[in-house]
Amino acid sequence: MRRALWALGLAWAAAAAAADADLERARKIVSGRCFLCHGFEGESSSGLYPRLAGQHPEYLAKQLLDFKSGRRKSQMTEMVADLDDAEIRALGVYFSKQKPAPHAPSDPEITAVGRYVYHRGNVYSGVAACASCHGPDGAGTPQLPRLAGQNALYTETQLKQFNKRERTNDNAVMHTIASKLTELEIKAVAEYIAGME
Repeated sequence: MRRALWALGLAWAAAAAAADADLERARKIVSGRCFLCHGFEGESSSGLYPRLAGQHPEYLAKQLLDFKSGRRKSQMTEMVADLDDAEIRALGVYFSKQKPAPHAPSDPEITAVGRYVYHRGNVYSGVAACASCHGPDGAGTPQLPRLAGQNALYTETQLKQFNKRERTNDNAVMHTIASKLTELEIKAVAEYIAGME
């Protein structure tokens, strides 16, 4: 029994050391390339780039693999071309451990419209509530992105790309939703999401 516990303890210590090594490798990758656009802690240097802090590690890994394979088109393809699967998973875990911070709403009236559309959708145009997939708190799932605290400009851009089918992955459901959103609703939802915690 003691040997089994001792062996289990060694296995656990080895797994913990490997996880720490993976996070150390992720920190090196972040400090070598990711920080330029996404910041050291995933807070991004511009509204053009997504905030990665607090995002689900599985979702981030999927997006990086989609960039690498060319399934999702962008300049990110070159940034991830030489990363292996373990490094991609480690980056997902690294950014998931960073604490996201909400942005203060810039216009309370627009934000109120966004809150309504996010939680209720628009029955008149057939827009589904964002909360029905991404959750009432915007936390998402391992398959769907965390939206809470995302840069408003980035969210607006993604919704417009989904509408035009320029976003080349995860497009089927989001195209249908984005194609029904008005410019005002896109702006409003993006502003509301940015202020979510």
